[in-house]
Amino acid sequence: MLCRARDVLGLLPEIRRAELTINLDLTASEIARWDNISRKMYVPFHDDGVLSQFEGYEKLSELDWDAYRARYSNIQRLDLILEGEGDSANRYKLSKQPDTLMLFYLFSAEELTELFLRLGYPFQSASIPQNVDYYTNRSSDGSTLSRVVNAWVLARSDRARSMRFFAQALQSDVSDIQDGTTAEGVHLGAMAGTVDIVQRVWTGIEIKDDVLRFNPQLPHDIEHLELRIRYRGHSIDLRLDHDTLTLHVHSGSAAPMPLLVGGEKYELQSGTTRVFPLTTRATEEAHAQAHR
Repeated sequence: MLCRARDVLGLLPEIRRAELTINLDLTASEIARWDNISRKMYVPFHDDGVLSQFEGYEKLSELDWDAYRARYSNIQRLDLILEGEGDSANRYKLSKQPDTLMLFYLFSAEELTELFLRLGYPFQSASIPQNVDYYTNRSSDGSTLSRVVNAWVLARSDRARSMRFFAQALQSDVSDIQDGTTAEGVHLGAMAGTVDIVQRVWTGIEIKDDVLRFNPQLPHDIEHLELRIRYRGHSIDLRLDHDTLTLHVHSGSAAPMPLLVGGEKYELQSGTTRVFPLTTRATEEAHAQAHR
C-alpha cells in the first residue's frame, strides 16, 4: 500500500500533486517514512521456509483433522465444535479460512518476490506450493470465500483439487453448504470470485508494464472457454481450448496493443484475428517459469 501510494504521487501532474500534499499536510519526511517502513516490516517464517500466519504460530499444537472429520463430518465451524468440547481453536494450527494464502491470491509469484526482496527477505517463489499445501491442510473452510481462494492458489499446482474447490464455490448457495445461511442472503463475493477464476486464472490474464499478458491453464474438465473482454478501447473475443488461444479484435480506432503470450511478444491490431498454439515445448516452459 505504501509503495503504491508513492507510485500514485509520482504519476500525478505536478500541480495536482502539490495541491494534494497541501490539503493532506503531506510532508517530504512523511513520504520518506513510507519508503522506510516499506523496507523494514517484520515477517515471521517457520524454520522450513513456510510463512507464519503470525509470530509464534509454529509453536501451536497440530489438530487431528481426520479424527474431527470422522466424528463431526462438517467441521466448517470448528471453533464452535472445540468450544463445545471445552477446548479452544486458539491452541491449534488452524484457521476458519485461508488467511495467509491471501498473499498468493492477491499477488503473482513475481510480485511477491519483489515485495520480499524489498523487505530484505530471500523469498523463493518455488516455496509457494509448499506454503499452499501447508495452509490448505490447516483450514476448516468455514467461509464460502475459502473455496474461491483455494481454487485460485491451487490452479497451477493441483488442478484436480482446484476444480473441487471451484465446484464447491459454485454450489455455495444452490446447495446451502453452510446449513441455513442462504436464507439470510446469497454470497455475492463467492459468486464474483468464481467468475474471476474463469476470466483471469484459466486464461492467465495479467497486465504488467503496460502489456496484456496471457498464460492460459484451462482445467482438464473444461473443453473450451469463450468470452469477450474490453481493453484500452478494444473489444476482444477470446476462445481458449487445450491447444490454442484465439484472439479476435473487433474493428475500431484504438491504437495497436502490445501482447505477451507464453513469453513471446506480439502486437495486436483492430480488425485482426490471431491464433496462438499452446502445445509447444517453449510455451509449456514459459508457463512453468511464470508460475514457479
